[in-house]
Amino acid sequence: MVIRIISAAVGIPFLLFFIIIGGIPLKIMTLLVSLIGMYELYRAVSGRLKPVHIVGFLLNIVYFLITFAENVYLSSNIFIYISVLIIMMITVVFHRTNNINDGAITIFGFFYVGVMLSLICRIRDFSIIFAWLPFIFAFASDTGAYFIGSAFGKHKLTPQLSPHKSIEGAVGGVITTAVLSALYAFVCNRIYSLDIKYIPALAVAGAIGSVFGQFGDLAASAIKRHVGIKDFGNIMPGHGGVMDRFDSVLFTLPLVYIVMLIMA
Repeated sequence: MVIRIISAAVGIPFLLFFIIIGGIPLKIMTLLVSLIGMYELYRAVSGRLKPVHIVGFLLNIVYFLITFAENVYLSSNIFIYISVLIIMMITVVFHRTNNINDGAITIFGFFYVGVMLSLICRIRDFSIIFAWLPFIFAFASDTGAYFIGSAFGKHKLTPQLSPHKSIEGAVGGVITTAVLSALYAFVCNRIYSLDIKYIPALAVAGAIGSVFGQFGDLAASAIKRHVGIKDFGNIMPGHGGVMDRFDSVLFTLPLVYIVMLIMA
């Protein structure tokens, strides 16, 4: 626990810095994080990097370069479609060392990690107010579920995937996230004159975000149980790898993006 706290104390200032500064620095850092996450996922599922995985990295870099420009949403969507075709063609060309499973995990990693994490940049470009929400939803849910589950947890949630998680903890995570999201909206109302109606709206969004975040955590656990590993990596002492720390955020990002579009 001490190592986990120290690691968080070091990592949180970096997160604060890049979210606050936004722009190209945030995009570059998000790209680097996504590449590390893709590497962890590819290595975990396939056992080692294969030629088609390298193509996945290159496509992710190009995708981020496209999204660096403004008003290219349509172009980035088209590129995603083309990327699927390219990956499948590479699978055919290198069929002796790559199979359909390698191609499928390459496509999955590109979407699941690269494209999903790129939403951080899209959300931050729109508003810094919304940029904090994916992390509030994920981390508040994780923290609330941990402490409430430790104190009151009696009924297992999904013992096959995560034996330490409880139903009580899951409910506690939802309540904690709803309360902290409402508090965040209240503070934004004071600082940015945010519409007062956003307070109950973000409380509801926080509760839903907690559910999404917990599914993200369990989805990553399902992958790890399937391939027989404890953590995706060890780049963050006490937390594991990028995929271990951002598994919940990957699921809260699309939700926040939708909430942002609705409230805009």
